[in-house]
Amino acid sequence: EVQLVESGGGLVQAGGSLRLSCATSGFNFDDYHIGWFRQAPGKGREGIACISGGDKNTVYVDSVKGRFTISKDSAKSTVYLQMNSLKSEDTAVYSCAADWPEESSCAPILRPRAVYWGQGTQVNVSS
Repeated sequence: EVQLVESGGGLVQAGGSLRLSCATSGFNFDDYHIGWFRQAPGKGREGIACISGGDKNTVYVDSVKGRFTISKDSAKSTVYLQMNSLKSEDTAVYSCAADWPEESSCAPILRPRAVYWGQGTQVNVSS
Protein backbone atom coordinates (compact mmCIF):
# COMPACT_ATOMS: atom_id res chain seq x y z
CA GLU A 1 0.00 0.00 0.00
CA VAL A 2 1.37 3.40 -0.99
CA GLN A 3 1.45 5.96 1.81
CA LEU A 4 2.65 9.54 2.09
CA VAL A 5 2.27 11.04 5.55
CA GLU A 6 3.01 14.69 6.22
CA SER A 7 3.95 16.10 9.62
CA GLY A 8 5.49 19.20 11.13
CA GLY A 9 2.76 21.73 10.53
CA GLY A 10 1.55 24.14 13.18
CA LEU A 11 1.23 27.76 14.19
CA VAL A 12 4.20 30.08 13.80
CA GLN A 13 4.71 33.83 13.83
CA ALA A 14 5.64 35.68 10.68
CA GLY A 15 9.38 35.52 10.17
CA GLY A 16 9.62 32.15 11.86
CA SER A 17 10.50 28.71 10.53
CA LEU A 18 8.99 25.25 10.26
CA ARG A 19 10.23 21.97 8.81
CA LEU A 20 7.69 19.69 7.22
CA SER A 21 8.30 15.99 6.70
CA CYS A 22 6.76 13.61 4.18
CA ALA A 23 7.31 9.99 5.15
CA THR A 24 6.66 7.58 2.30
CA SER A 25 6.25 3.84 1.86
CA GLY A 26 4.95 1.36 -0.67
CA PHE A 27 6.87 2.48 -3.75
CA ASN A 28 10.49 2.81 -4.91
CA PHE A 29 11.26 6.18 -3.33
CA ASP A 30 14.30 7.06 -5.42
CA ASP A 31 12.53 6.30 -8.70
CA TYR A 32 9.87 8.98 -8.24
CA HIS A 33 9.79 12.74 -8.38
CA ILE A 34 8.30 14.18 -5.21
CA GLY A 35 6.76 17.58 -4.73
CA TRP A 36 5.30 19.81 -2.06
CA PHE A 37 2.00 21.57 -2.66
CA ARG A 38 -0.20 23.93 -0.72
CA GLN A 39 -3.80 25.04 -0.77
CA ALA A 40 -4.84 28.22 0.95
CA PRO A 41 -8.47 28.87 1.96
CA GLY A 42 -10.57 29.65 -1.10
CA LYS A 43 -7.72 28.98 -3.53
CA GLY A 44 -6.60 26.14 -5.74
CA ARG A 45 -3.77 23.75 -5.05
CA GLU A 46 -0.35 25.21 -5.87
CA GLY A 47 2.82 23.26 -6.51
CA ILE A 48 5.71 25.01 -4.74
CA ALA A 49 8.80 22.78 -4.75
CA CYS A 50 9.92 19.42 -6.08
CA ILE A 51 12.93 17.14 -6.04
CA SER A 52 13.89 14.71 -8.77
CA GLY A 53 14.00 10.99 -8.12
CA GLY A 54 17.35 10.33 -9.72
CA ASP A 55 19.68 13.28 -9.50
CA LYS A 56 17.98 15.19 -6.65
CA ASN A 57 17.67 18.33 -8.73
CA THR A 58 15.19 20.78 -7.27
CA VAL A 59 12.68 23.27 -8.66
CA TYR A 60 10.92 26.08 -6.78
CA VAL A 61 8.21 28.53 -7.66
CA ASP A 62 9.10 32.18 -7.33
CA SER A 63 6.94 32.78 -4.27
CA VAL A 64 9.06 30.45 -2.11
CA LYS A 65 12.46 30.62 -3.83
CA GLY A 66 15.17 31.63 -1.39
CA ARG A 67 12.96 30.92 1.65
CA PHE A 68 12.04 27.23 1.30
CA THR A 69 14.36 24.28 0.78
CA ILE A 70 13.31 20.80 -0.29
CA SER A 71 15.53 17.82 0.50
CA LYS A 72 15.27 14.09 0.89
CA ASP A 73 16.73 11.25 2.92
CA SER A 74 16.66 8.09 0.83
CA ALA A 75 17.53 5.88 3.82
CA LYS A 76 14.32 7.06 5.50
CA SER A 77 12.23 7.43 2.32
CA THR A 78 11.37 10.90 3.58
CA VAL A 79 11.23 14.30 1.93
CA TYR A 80 11.55 17.51 3.90
CA LEU A 81 10.50 21.11 3.33
CA GLN A 82 12.42 23.63 5.39
CA MET A 83 10.43 26.86 5.47
CA ASN A 84 12.13 30.03 6.65
CA SER A 85 11.05 33.67 6.77
CA LEU A 86 7.43 32.61 6.79
CA LYS A 87 4.76 35.10 5.80
CA SER A 88 1.04 35.23 6.52
CA GLU A 89 0.38 34.38 2.88
CA ASP A 90 2.13 31.04 3.42
CA THR A 91 -0.84 29.91 5.52
CA ALA A 92 -2.25 26.80 3.85
CA VAL A 93 -2.64 23.06 3.99
CA TYR A 94 0.65 21.58 2.77
CA SER A 95 0.71 18.23 1.01
CA CYS A 96 3.35 16.07 -0.58
CA ALA A 97 2.90 13.91 -3.65
CA ALA A 98 4.88 11.53 -5.83
CA ASP A 99 4.79 10.95 -9.56
CA TRP A 100 6.52 8.66 -12.00
CA PRO A 101 9.03 10.75 -13.93
CA GLU A 102 8.39 11.36 -17.63
CA GLU A 103 11.53 13.48 -17.89
CA SER A 104 14.59 14.20 -15.78
CA SER A 105 13.18 17.45 -14.39
CA CYS A 106 10.56 17.20 -11.66
CA ALA A 107 8.92 20.47 -12.79
CA PRO A 108 5.85 18.85 -14.42
CA ILE A 109 4.71 17.53 -11.04
CA LEU A 110 4.09 21.15 -9.96
CA ARG A 111 1.25 21.64 -12.47
CA PRO A 112 0.03 19.94 -10.14
CA ARG A 113 0.10 16.40 -11.35
CA ALA A 114 0.90 13.35 -9.27
CA VAL A 115 -0.26 9.81 -8.81
CA TYR A 116 0.22 9.44 -5.05
CA TRP A 117 -0.88 12.07 -2.54
CA GLY A 118 -0.65 12.59 1.19
CA GLN A 119 -3.45 13.99 3.37
CA GLY A 120 -1.76 17.26 4.24
CA THR A 121 -0.67 19.21 7.28
CA GLN A 122 -1.92 22.65 8.29
CA VAL A 123 0.48 25.57 8.50
CA ASN A 124 -0.74 28.82 10.05
CA VAL A 125 1.43 31.91 10.02
CA SER A 126 0.30 34.75 12.24
CA SER A 127 1.21 38.32 11.37
